[in-house]
Amino acid sequence: MARPLKGILQAHQSALSLAHRALDIALIVTCTLWFNWMSGTLHASDTWGRLMAIVLVFHWLAEYHQLYGSWRGERVTRELLRVFNYWALTFCCLLVIDYTLNTAQVVLDRSLMAWFMLVLFALCGYRLLIRSTLQALRRRGFNTRTVAIVGTGQIGERLAYSITAAPWMGLHLLGFYDDEPQQMALDELGKRLPVLGNLDQLVLDARAGRIDKVYITLAMSCEPSLCNLVKGLSDTTASVYLIPDVFMFDLLHARSESINGLTSISLVDTPMDGSSQLVKRFEDVIVSSLILAVIAVPMVLIALGIKITSRGPVFFRQTRYGLDGRPIMVWKFRSMTVQENGHEVRQASRNDCRVTPFGAFLRRTSLDELPQFFNVLRGDMSIVGPRPHAVAHNEQYRKQVNCYMLRHKVKPGITGWAQVNGWRGETTTLDKMQKRIEFDLDYIEHWSVWLDLKIIALTLFKGFIHKNAF
Repeated sequence: MARPLKGILQAHQSALSLAHRALDIALIVTCTLWFNWMSGTLHASDTWGRLMAIVLVFHWLAEYHQLYGSWRGERVTRELLRVFNYWALTFCCLLVIDYTLNTAQVVLDRSLMAWFMLVLFALCGYRLLIRSTLQALRRRGFNTRTVAIVGTGQIGERLAYSITAAPWMGLHLLGFYDDEPQQMALDELGKRLPVLGNLDQLVLDARAGRIDKVYITLAMSCEPSLCNLVKGLSDTTASVYLIPDVFMFDLLHARSESINGLTSISLVDTPMDGSSQLVKRFEDVIVSSLILAVIAVPMVLIALGIKITSRGPVFFRQTRYGLDGRPIMVWKFRSMTVQENGHEVRQASRNDCRVTPFGAFLRRTSLDELPQFFNVLRGDMSIVGPRPHAVAHNEQYRKQVNCYMLRHKVKPGITGWAQVNGWRGETTTLDKMQKRIEFDLDYIEHWSVWLDLKIIALTLFKGFIHKNAF
């Protein structure tokens, strides 16, 4: 069997990682100096101080969140999203520094946004160029790694499919090794992948230099075999990776974490951690502030309409669960003759007699939700997230819907992925609530700034008025 060409990258990963860091810094410095020269501010007294602060903040964020790891197993979209997040945070830090130093005229300078975009395009552009070049080389057999999978169970099968379905990673799957081979549905992979031998044969092949990477997918119950295998492979030059069978669970944002040197794997976690939390909060404050400035007058008119058409307060406050299941008070324009906030809350239904005539209009157009932008500014809610349910409904459905409470791993939102996909309004059957939770968890698992912007755009076009809004 002809062996794929390796290329020089394998022997120089640390040097490439160092070059990667240096190139990021060089691009930030070059783009900033060029932009200052074009705008006539190159010789300003604070140019070099601000430039040094920018480089230090971006470099710290990139290092802290391990931006400079291997590109081989990471999709380019995720890489570019991380670059955007870290550069956006750096930009925010610059604005804070400028404001602190009382240089408000710099903060309000519109050309700053052009500089932000210039550097962002440079940082993302060279990554796209290098990635496309590497992918083209890997498809032709250059810069590849020969890998083997230990274990012919379901995890091994899924891993084999992932590798063969992504040739851009440059991983050439040699085959499987297992002491007790199991029946596998290899037809889905589109080619025959043989079982090359038992674990002793794997060690011999690795010592002979035939294998660059070994992925172990054996069940954790096979501890004696795992220990012997790792000990045998430690006498080879192959890199060894363990894919534990905990990944067969339905995980939510699983990741590893070190506890005083001991590695743990989270089965359920939140995406709002570290820089992501800051980016999400920055997004919420900016967007909600802009929206409140636009809707201030309409909100006054709605308040007058409520006062004129029915007796009672303008606003309705109801206790709901927020982040981590903590109670929050959610604001709405009052649209009913009652203000239910107890252990039993009846969902609004079509032609509900409790809804006032003006309140029916507010509910059909979702205008009754506008005061929740103040909840966003307070930090209780987000613009985008799972819609908060009444406490009574939470307690009811958490017992009936699997993984229901996982929707509280992020802040509740004014609009959400479930709502723009049509799963809003009264949940007359358990299936409807299950579908809503399915979309909520899908949002949490795949959260990104771009997904938030997509949901906001969809809400503007089709999210306010819906057949299920009553």
